[in-house]
Amino acid sequence: MKRDLLTSIIAVIVFTVLLGLVYPLAVTGVSQVAFPGDANGQQIHLAGRLVGSKIIGQSFSTPVLEKNGKPKEKEGEPVTEPDPRYFQSRPSATEGGADNAAASTFSNRGPNSVKTKEADEENIKAYLELNKNPTTKSEYDPGLAVAKVPVDAVNSSASGLDPEISPANAWIQAYRVASVRHLSRTIVDGLIAKYTSGRGLGFSGEEGVNVLELNLALNRLTEGSH
Repeated sequence: MKRDLLTSIIAVIVFTVLLGLVYPLAVTGVSQVAFPGDANGQQIHLAGRLVGSKIIGQSFSTPVLEKNGKPKEKEGEPVTEPDPRYFQSRPSATEGGADNAAASTFSNRGPNSVKTKEADEENIKAYLELNKNPTTKSEYDPGLAVAKVPVDAVNSSASGLDPEISPANAWIQAYRVASVRHLSRTIVDGLIAKYTSGRGLGFSGEEGVNVLELNLALNRLTEGSH
């Protein structure tokens, strides 16, 4: 029995070292050499500063200001609204606020839930308001209606951090972005096409437009950012 116990202890130690240290370090080393971008989360840097990840969605918002010019707060947190200059990511239900990369999660509400219905209606309303010209009170996209709002502009993703939106969603938002930035639709549509990824292996999933890369390209074009 003593011999069996000793053998078991040695086996636990050996496999702990092999599988808990050697194997993870080997895999990490190979990935850092062969696929450094993927291994480090496909980070995107701008002028030496980390601005996000290609595979993690983020918010493109601006603070809501009080009449005195100070940022508005609610329950100690700043109140924000979508920045009309940018393409907006799909709705997010992460804990601690939308697009919180430290708390990836989904709403966990069923499709027939009243809460789901309320959230969907709120997202549709916000999408229509965002894509309506505040000066003329008419849609940037003259054909925009509730029935044409893409599903990814209504529902959050499973992670709450989807980095992409559908081409249909991007084309609708392109009217607003082009108008606010004083660009032609041809230029904006060209950028959408450039940052649209195809289906996996040509048949899996759907095409998607990377929101962060698209918005950074817009900044480089209209604001001289690099």
